[in-house]
Amino acid sequence: MDRVVTSGTFSLDGGTWDVDNNIWLVGDDSEVVIIDAAHSAEPIIEAVGNRRVKAIVCTHGHNDHVTVAPELAERLDAPILMNPEDDVLWEMTHPGIAYRSLEDGQRIDIAGTEIQAIHTPGHSPGSTCLYVPEVGQLFTGDTLFSGGPGATGRSYSDFPTIIGSIRDRLFALPPETVVNTGHGDGTTIGKESPHLEEWIRAAADD
Repeated sequence: MDRVVTSGTFSLDGGTWDVDNNIWLVGDDSEVVIIDAAHSAEPIIEAVGNRRVKAIVCTHGHNDHVTVAPELAERLDAPILMNPEDDVLWEMTHPGIAYRSLEDGQRIDIAGTEIQAIHTPGHSPGSTCLYVPEVGQLFTGDTLFSGGPGATGRSYSDFPTIIGSIRDRLFALPPETVVNTGHGDGTTIGKESPHLEEWIRAAADD
């Protein structure tokens, strides 16, 4: 597993923010899956090296997670996968460009193991986490961070929905599961799960 960090901007609802994004490469010395496609293609391609890319999987459709997905797809000869419920967001950045549907429960075989797609709406309608049970690794995009859920104060997001996704789907995973996030440092399911009610109370107080 490799991490690439790229810098750029996230734009939605008329605002623009500077962000650093984590891009994750999951595989072995011969093949990988790229999780998210943020900002700049060259650092990602450099990290891939000579390995075959089986897929470019977008955890959700916000522009900072799909920026260079079409460029990577062309240069690395790999399909783009994304949950189609985020099509409205995808079209804001890449109108008319096709991708393949990533469905809840879909499995992607890679390097003798498999990545499982877990649909976790809330940050966006199609937000999807990627789980590798064999090694206890979870890639959460912007659904779950160290310290709480992803933002839900913008269009196409909803706080009760993200809380339900985290409670019912992510916190059902083993507590030792490592959480690899779309921004910043990681955490574990066990570190975050005791704080669910705090997050709910904090949101109610806002």
